[in-house]
Amino acid sequence: MTSLPITSLTAAICGLMLVVLAIMTGLQRTKTKTLLGNGTDDVLLRRIRTHGNFTETVPMALILMALAEYQGAGQTLVCIIAALLLCGRALHIVGILGTVMPARGLGMLMTLAAILVPAGYLASIAVR
Repeated sequence: MTSLPITSLTAAICGLMLVVLAIMTGLQRTKTKTLLGNGTDDVLLRRIRTHGNFTETVPMALILMALAEYQGAGQTLVCIIAALLLCGRALHIVGILGTVMPARGLGMLMTLAAILVPAGYLASIAVR
C-alpha cells in the first residue's frame, strides 16, 4: 500500500485552512446575527465566498494529486503541485479577505494549475 506522504501532508494543511475559514465565517455570522446568506454585510460575503471557493477547488486538486502520486509521479512533480495548491489558496484567501485583487487572481491561477498539472500527467499515462 502506498502511503502518499506528500498528498497526505497537503491534505492535512488544507484541512486546517478549511477549519480556519469556517471559524472566520461563523464568527462573522455571529457578529452580524446573520443565520442564512450574507445579509448586507460585505465582510461576511467575502468570508462565505472564500470558504466556498476553497471547498469548490481543493477536493479535486487533492484527488488528482493523490492519483498522480499513486501512479508514480516523481516526488518533485508532486511537491510542485502541492506548492501550487497551498500557495494558490493562501494568495486567494489574502486576495479576497484583504481585497488585494492581484493576489486573488494569481492565487486562482495557481490553484487551477494545481488541477491541470496532475490532470495532464494522468491523461498522459492513461493514453500510453
